[in-house]
Amino acid sequence: MNLSNLKPAEGSIKNRKRIGRGTGSGRGGTSTKGHKGAQSRSGYSSKVGFEGGQMPLQRRVPKVGFKNPNRVEYVGVNLDVLQKLVEKFDLKTIDFAALKEHGLVSKNDVVKIMGRGEVKVKLDVKAHAFTVAAQKAIEALGGSVEKI
Repeated sequence: MNLSNLKPAEGSIKNRKRIGRGTGSGRGGTSTKGHKGAQSRSGYSSKVGFEGGQMPLQRRVPKVGFKNPNRVEYVGVNLDVLQKLVEKFDLKTIDFAALKEHGLVSKNDVVKIMGRGEVKVKLDVKAHAFTVAAQKAIEALGGSVEKI
């Protein structure tokens, strides 16, 4: 190592103009803030969404309806999907863990078993909710339904 191949450490040199350091720096005088007005003064801060007096976007866009923060959003799993799972993986009981393992739901989902299709084998199903048709179809074959 000698003086000809010394380099500064990575990231130690910043390629930016320093403002407000005199006229010789090329960014002196008003320090790129222009002349007069609120934005040239110290302590200036604008409100979030302020657009210079123009009607802000969040007030221009119409608001419609009401979004209930307490709504429970179910992930529906139909009986025909359960039948395919049973045929493919030879399951006797279907619970949340089995549905998650086979990629039908994710960990924070709330599952509702829906009535489309039919089940051809006796099943024990555990889920958060069931439709009336799904519950009748499962229990008709001697299966059981349990709400988590």
